[in-house]
Amino acid sequence: MADLDSSSTSNNAFIDSPSFEAKKEESSKLEFSQDEEILITKMFNLVGERWSLIAGRIPGRTAEEIEKYWNSRNSTSQ
Repeated sequence: MADLDSSSTSNNAFIDSPSFEAKKEESSKLEFSQDEEILITKMFNLVGERWSLIAGRIPGRTAEEIEKYWNSRNSTSQ
């Protein structure tokens, strides 16, 4: 029974650490390089709000990240 208890403890540590790493990676991915910014702007002018098409041109980026970036940079508050 002692083996069973220790394995469940190590499994919890394993489950907790990837979620922390995912949050850490998500915050670092929101920083875009100047080349990415230029490409996003050019692609937006060509295809509009078709975020998945734009994301397909930028390796490692998701449509959601690009849309969030675009909206944060180009929001119009009145």
